[in-house]
Formats: sequence, structure tokens, C-alpha cells
Amino acid sequence: MASIRANAHKVVCIGRNYADHITELNSARPKRPFFFLKPPSSILPPASGPVLRPTGVNLHYEVELALIMGKTVRDLAAEDEKGAIDAIDGYAVGIDMTARNTQDEAKKKGLPWSIAKGFDTFLPMSNYIPKTAIPDPHNVELWLSVNDEVKQKDSTQLMLFPISRILAEISQCMTLEQGDVVLTGTPKGVGSVVVGDVVKTGLRVDEKDVEEGRIEVEVQEKGGPYEYKET
Repeated sequence: MASIRANAHKVVCIGRNYADHITELNSARPKRPFFFLKPPSSILPPASGPVLRPTGVNLHYEVELALIMGKTVRDLAAEDEKGAIDAIDGYAVGIDMTARNTQDEAKKKGLPWSIAKGFDTFLPMSNYIPKTAIPDPHNVELWLSVNDEVKQKDSTQLMLFPISRILAEISQCMTLEQGDVVLTGTPKGVGSVVVGDVVKTGLRVDEKDVEEGRIEVEVQEKGGPYEYKET
């Protein structure tokens, strides 16, 4: 797993790819996939410690299916489904931790979101999941719980844009390189966590748990000089 973080030149995140999640955040439905970046330094490998909440941050969780790229992709055609799947080396589960109050302020003021997404530990990831464990990435159940209460549970069948369209849109803008991580969006049910909460995730294929897809991580206070203040 450390190699996923070491080999990731970038982490590309698809926003608003599930209709019910768009509704719960009162966001506009996109006409095409849009994406933002998280730094590889935000990746938190399994059993590497807690998620650290910066002072003053309203910390939200967003469970997502992650694609681990296996080859260079540039200018992929949206209809090239085979080319898209062939370019993927494997999968993982990721939690796109978000400083929601920071993001909301940035949206209102037309500012970038990077600080809302990029703190250290803001991307807990599961172990690597081989492609053989997920025959169809468009038919996977993702779930997330907080203190053993399930908060998110939905199928990737609900994605608005399929993987081929996602990789096409990204690769027509920037080259995807071997080792890059692509987060495919989060379903409904996002919410906040506080210090002391324990977040768990999992992934099911044909109603069977994929053990490599499990995450269990506690939220702790970050400390240090940073404190959220209005920009």
C-alpha cells in the first residue's frame, strides 16, 4: 500500500457523480464530468494512524471507489470501454475527507478548493484490490459507517458517468500516468465526524465482502498552528 502513495503522481477526484449526493449538497448537476486534485501526501495507508482534524474544521467523509492506473493514458475516447478497463491496474476504497466549511466558503467566493481537500491524512485508503476481485467496477456496493452506524451504502451502478467517460475527460486534459489514483465520486449520505469517531468502510461484489476493501480509522485532533478562519 505504501507503494500506491509512493507511485501516485497525482490523485484525480470526480465530483458530483451520484445524483442523490448532488441533491443533498444542493449542487448543480454537471453536463460532463468535472474533477479536482488531492495531493498524494494526503493518502493515509491502512494501519498508519488516525485521520487528523484541523482546528475549526467541519470534517466530512465521502466513500469512493478508487482506480489505480496501470499505464499511461492520453486522449482516451469516451466510448473506448475496453481501453479504459485495460488501463486500470487495480482498485481500492478511498475516503475523500473534506473540510466542508472551508469548501463551502471557497464555493461562495469562487476560490479554489485545495485547502478543503488536501490536508495530510485526508485520503484514507484500503489495501490494493486486484482486478480479478472486481469483474465489473460498475456493479460494486460501497458502504461507510461511523461508530458502527451505516451512513453510506450504494452501488456504483448509480454513477452518472461511467469509467470510460471519466478517464476520457481527464486524459483529454492531463495525461494519466502509471500509479495515478482516480476517485470516481461518492454516493449519498455524506456527513460530519468529530474527534473520537471511528470510520469504517467496505466493498461488496455479488453480496460478498472483499476483504482488501476494508478501512478502519479513528478521527483525532491535528493540533499545530493551523486554524480555520474565513478567507
